Amino acid sequence: MTDEELMRLALNEAAEAARLGEVPVGAVVAKDGIPIALAHNLRETGRNATYHAELLAIDAACRALGGWRLWQCELFVTLEPCPMCSGAILNSRIKRVVYGAADPKAGCCGSMTDLFALPFNHHPVIESGLLAEEAQALLQSFFLSLRQKRLAAKLARRSADTPSSQGDTPNV
Repeated sequence: MTDEELMRLALNEAAEAARLGEVPVGAVVAKDGIPIALAHNLRETGRNATYHAELLAIDAACRALGGWRLWQCELFVTLEPCPMCSGAILNSRIKRVVYGAADPKAGCCGSMTDLFALPFNHHPVIESGLLAEEAQALLQSFFLSLRQKRLAAKLARRSADTPSSQGDTPNV
């Protein structure tokens, strides 16, 4: 499969995460252009801070290949990896990381910091921006919907806490 096809698989995973109410991030681990592990965020569903798409995909790839060294594998992820996921990328020896949207708040491939520029014993090739607009659109749509739901809930609470103007005022 091409890089774009693999990223589209990751985008499909991200869309599934959004459907579940998770931050829409999807990841695919591929070996020789063949996907061997697909995952999406499950942090809310699993109630576990480590259930990021990248970690779940890396775990599944390790199980599929029978070992922790993924030096022949590539990771396709819709959002720039965070510090935790970047550490897992280093430790699993993934040879190449391709991500879509940059993450200025937590990205460790150059946006917030560049963990891979430090003198570790492994340095994957990092490529950014593949289908970034689509990945960004998924994230923006998800967070807009989340803000709208929170605002509606806040307004509903306020409405329930405020006595109505008809019949709820005490007689003086």
